[in-house]
Amino acid sequence: MSSNLALGGLVTVFGGSGFVGRHAVQNLARKGWRIRAAVRRPDLAGHLQPMGRLGQIHAVQANVRFPDSVAQAVKDAFAVVNAVGILAPTGRQSFDAVHVKGARAVAKAAREAGAERLVHISAIGADLNSPSAYARTKAEAEQAVLEEFPNAVIIRPSIVFGPEDEFFNRFASMARISPFLPLIGGGRTRFQPIYAGDLGAAITNAVEGRAKSGTIYEVGGPEVFTFRQLLDKVQEWTDRRRLYFPIPFWLASLMAVLTSPLPNTLRPFTLDQVRLLKQDNVVSKAAEEEGRTLQALGISQPHTIEAIVPPYLEWMKPQGQFARYRG
Repeated sequence: MSSNLALGGLVTVFGGSGFVGRHAVQNLARKGWRIRAAVRRPDLAGHLQPMGRLGQIHAVQANVRFPDSVAQAVKDAFAVVNAVGILAPTGRQSFDAVHVKGARAVAKAAREAGAERLVHISAIGADLNSPSAYARTKAEAEQAVLEEFPNAVIIRPSIVFGPEDEFFNRFASMARISPFLPLIGGGRTRFQPIYAGDLGAAITNAVEGRAKSGTIYEVGGPEVFTFRQLLDKVQEWTDRRRLYFPIPFWLASLMAVLTSPLPNTLRPFTLDQVRLLKQDNVVSKAAEEEGRTLQALGISQPHTIEAIVPPYLEWMKPQGQFARYRG
């Protein structure tokens, strides 16, 4: 476990304090790597240090929109992980600036710094022809990364869950205050949720050379659910009984446009997210047939949502987290 530390093995993780990034940092630390977490706000990344030994994890300031800071962050790194991504643009943090130009800057800096490996986190659904700007720029980012660093490993996850996720927590919070839950497009869109810890372990395995260079992997959990089935689970685990409000895609699009002046935190969903929901978010048959899946990255028994999600939604029950222990 300490061999990588003894050899001075250094991995730079961009977005290391984020939802996916922190799980990559934690798994890398367990394997004995030194980690440089490249984040916009190092002063807010103190939660990373207890994941490793004294001095093993160090946060530095870097912003993928500024190539000079990226170049400084990858100096002397054996491997680089790019876990930076946004779900909706805000100000200068546009999809193009973060997903495409930022990804290119990281890949270029990693190559010029002599890094041996680059792992880039994309998303299932990345498609150059997608009507969704999110999916389109994710695909453009993959192209940019492979142009700059042809041996890069690209990992496309389905929706990622864990205690800090923006899916189960969001709809559980909605169920607490609203008598209705939105069923966009009839709730038929399919997802293959993957646990953030499993994704972090897969990233670590790729850093350690257990992935095929220049390959795009698609990773999902052990089960596929429709959007409605996932909302059913949320209600079950929070002891809520809410009516579903079916919203056809055309109406959801109109609602997204009408609420566009509001901050993203107050909007139920964006137009881009509605477009994403029109496509299933599951591992493709091609990836399965070609062995470009989670199992190929060394994760043979991924966690189910039943094993992880209920405990962190328990506090949202009507009587609170410890109701079951009361008489």
